[in-house]
Amino acid sequence: MRYGLIGEKLGHSFSKIIHEQLADYTYDLIPLTRDELDVFMKEKQFSALNVTIPYKETVIPYLDEVDSRAQKIGAVNTVVNRNGRLCGYNTDFYGFRYLLQKNGIDVAGKKTLVLGKGGASKAVIAVLEELGASEIITVYYKEYPETVTYAECYKNHADAKIIVNTTPVGMYPNSDDCPIDLDRFTALEGVADVVYNPLRTQLVLEAEKRGIRAAGGLEMLVAQAKYAVEIFLDTHLEDARIAEINTPLLKERSNLVLVGMSGGGKSTIGKRAAEKLGKGFVDTDELIIERIKMPIAEFFAKEGEPAFREIETKVIHEVSAQNNLVIATGGGIIKNPLNVEYLKRNGRLIWLKRDADLLQTGNGRPLAPDQAAAQKLYQERLPLYTATAEAIADNNGTFEEGLSAVLQCYESLLK
Repeated sequence: MRYGLIGEKLGHSFSKIIHEQLADYTYDLIPLTRDELDVFMKEKQFSALNVTIPYKETVIPYLDEVDSRAQKIGAVNTVVNRNGRLCGYNTDFYGFRYLLQKNGIDVAGKKTLVLGKGGASKAVIAVLEELGASEIITVYYKEYPETVTYAECYKNHADAKIIVNTTPVGMYPNSDDCPIDLDRFTALEGVADVVYNPLRTQLVLEAEKRGIRAAGGLEMLVAQAKYAVEIFLDTHLEDARIAEINTPLLKERSNLVLVGMSGGGKSTIGKRAAEKLGKGFVDTDELIIERIKMPIAEFFAKEGEPAFREIETKVIHEVSAQNNLVIATGGGIIKNPLNVEYLKRNGRLIWLKRDADLLQTGNGRPLAPDQAAAQKLYQERLPLYTATAEAIADNNGTFEEGLSAVLQCYESLLK
């Protein structure tokens, strides 16, 4: 009995974790080249499979039977071997519908743009049709039948209210990429991205920055897996199982990021928070010291603050791509908006707020050598911390009170 996922690149897939929590079987990640796919499908040495990029359409000729919805969509992401007969289904449809409904993205009567024309886009379009989108425009990077180019999209469809990304643009390791410029769409109400790694893609972050309702692909992945398990095992699972899997998975994968003034307790509280949550701990200033091979104050004196900030951003970019961490940041990371974007991709930003007169000063802090300097710096950065933070944890009491505030903020951000 073999269950698993086939696709081209699967190194960062969460599917194994999800399936093995939903059902009592071992779930393998099976990367295949196109030549390997042909042999694999003909040998039929599996019980049931999920199919991902780029094979959702490629597998169809190998199937003996395709269910009516998958036939209409023209893509298959679930294959079951029934006594040598391969039967195909599409659970992306149900996963995407769940994603929209769970996140309150209402497409009824609204012009919608679908980025990409692969197998995932076909399931997405089927959902949009069922939910009553008034017009569905497929956007592709080059001229192709029944699609528009991005240039045409900007020119003729800037009134779109919903955008759905089904391309891999913005997926790790190319997390800096964004598939479309949201500034062109002044009527935009909702954004959905089927990419789930990082947890919040650049597209999702750009939408959130503009106050637009947005959702990443993790809930869709969990939901479609739930429906796939039902088909694999010919059983029924309550929809509540989706949240039961998604919430702890999101908590496990998300980073807890502490921002705030130097000397405010980020490192000491961060270390204990990591122990409590079972996460790794990273202090970005310590990583920078390892890289520059000297104390930060000495580097400031020799190279200046701009050189330090450049190295800081590189370190933040690298750390932000990781998961399941508590990250204590330097007090000045909020000065560069890029740092904030990087950290938000896989993390939730909590301002550990401590009154200026309680901050530790000196001890190698080049910008806060004394209380007067710390007070001045605090007032300068206050608007940036306020704008950056997704939650605020007060740290003016005891250590345990500060720790409790951080953990409560983190729990509330992931609900």
